[in-house]
Amino acid sequence: MLSRQKSTSQIGLFNAIEALIDQKHPLFRLANTINWRVFDDSFKKHYAEKTGKPAKPIRLMVSLLILKYLRNLSDENLVDQWSENIYFQYFSGAQMFQPAIPCVATELVAFRQRIGEEGMELILKESIRINKDDSKDKEEAIVSVDTTVQEKNITYPTDDKLYKKIIKKCWIIAYKEHIDLRQSYTHVIRKLSNQQRFKHTKNGAKAARKASKR
Repeated sequence: MLSRQKSTSQIGLFNAIEALIDQKHPLFRLANTINWRVFDDSFKKHYAEKTGKPAKPIRLMVSLLILKYLRNLSDENLVDQWSENIYFQYFSGAQMFQPAIPCVATELVAFRQRIGEEGMELILKESIRINKDDSKDKEEAIVSVDTTVQEKNITYPTDDKLYKKIIKKCWIIAYKEHIDLRQSYTHVIRKLSNQQRFKHTKNGAKAARKASKR
């Protein structure tokens, strides 16, 4: 069920988070720059109005996803640090410090599945709006992504699987052209592949190099 906004009329000046933090902190400034209503209006369609258990506030869940990627944290570490970090809590819309986790880590997984790819794109779109340069053309936005430490899907020329792919392609060509092969080298490839498995070991490196050359 869609959660309701809690009343903050009883919160005093001296126990409010905003009175305890540095208003020049990046998370404070970011929290007051993001248009949180966009997410409330877009994601409320995924919740029932009156039936079911009240869900966590949409702003809380969206802010947790943003913090996860800002600080490069796992779901488990994120919820643990949220209970200790007053800036995390202010960024998530909390009015008072809460020494408890905001949700269990699996709820973040469920929320990502709930909003789907469309919801994640909306979060990215809002981040682009905030970080884009002040240019004359407001419709254009450039995203600069540093992928230095990101795992790449690259096959190098020295990878053994390329050798096997070449041989398989030759088999396919021979089959299509009705060429009878004198030898398919199936058993030889299997034997050489077993030798290549140990190319990073001290005793198997030499044999693996010979197998790759063969």
